[in-house]
Amino acid sequence: MGLSTEAPPSAPRTAVRDEFTGLFDGFRERLDRTLARWLEARREEAAADSSPEMLELVDAVGDLATQGGKRLRPALVYYTYRACGGTDDDHVLPLALATELLHTYLLIHDDIMDHAEVRRGQPAAHVRFRDAHRSQGLQGDGTDFGRSVAILLGDLAHTWAVELAAGATSEGPRARELARCFAVMSQEVIGGQYLELLVAQRRSATEGELLRVLRLKSGRYTAERPIQLGGILAGAPAATLAGLSRYGTAVGEAFQLQDDLLGMFGDAGTVGKPVDADLKEGKYTFLIHHALATASSEQRRTLQSALGNPELAAADVPRALSVLEETGARAAVNAMVAERLHTAREALEAIPDLRPDGRLFFAGLIDYLWEREQ
Repeated sequence: MGLSTEAPPSAPRTAVRDEFTGLFDGFRERLDRTLARWLEARREEAAADSSPEMLELVDAVGDLATQGGKRLRPALVYYTYRACGGTDDDHVLPLALATELLHTYLLIHDDIMDHAEVRRGQPAAHVRFRDAHRSQGLQGDGTDFGRSVAILLGDLAHTWAVELAAGATSEGPRARELARCFAVMSQEVIGGQYLELLVAQRRSATEGELLRVLRLKSGRYTAERPIQLGGILAGAPAATLAGLSRYGTAVGEAFQLQDDLLGMFGDAGTVGKPVDADLKEGKYTFLIHHALATASSEQRRTLQSALGNPELAAADVPRALSVLEETGARAAVNAMVAERLHTAREALEAIPDLRPDGRLFFAGLIDYLWEREQ
């Protein structure tokens, strides 16, 4: 890539990092209170309808939504709204929560498609209900039951996301633009997921395809579209939205590339799932692409025998990871992260007239991501 992975001159300062952490933590508390009120209202509705089955589903989605997570997407909605002059928390928090519940829906369904057993350090939704089927002595196939219930849980989370977004986007001069942005964000990530499945089944991809997966599944969904939602809600001008979109695309792609690295080299306790899960599932990422492009015949055999092998022995994982190191794939992806964080910093510095707390959050996020892999 030709880029240095040394920290840029404006790399993290302790004071900025601490202020960013304070902003992020403060937002999470506000969002979690909003989520708790939403869940309690849904529980009351289920109780009023004498529907214990719906109450069980509400509690299951609530457990999944509240058991962890960074809350990055809703935070970007909120702090973009603030950066662009918005001041009404009651106006922006429902839209921010909509993005988090959309994320909850996608995680539940992703875990089914990925055959993932663990999410955020806890059993995935389909695993919980598979085990409940067995413990309750129900008839039929427990695995099918668990997957079926998890699909319903994802559908319920998505229904709530749409309801919240519809309420937030129903009024104002840019209501149609806002509603369209939320719909496009939902559609893009589904298209990106489909392309990722195709690439994984082929065990090959062009760099163009991998870039599309990166942009649709993360660059836009994780950062660019949430940023646009907050900016549109605040009435930001087109030039400001364009600069923030450039920042958001770069940050979102950096975030996903780092997740790919963490999925191979991270700590299982931090990642919230086994670090060999991506290998066993056969995810074809830039890491794999770079490694196979430069691997020797022996290295290629080692990596290909591990990729997509659900029976991969623990002793064979380090050998596959060593190929990613030896071929320079890990270094190449780290350089891609550095390139995108540099782009994000340039984009942010070029945007005038952002309110201080929003600008601080954007700058602090770059610093946070820079430190995340160091």
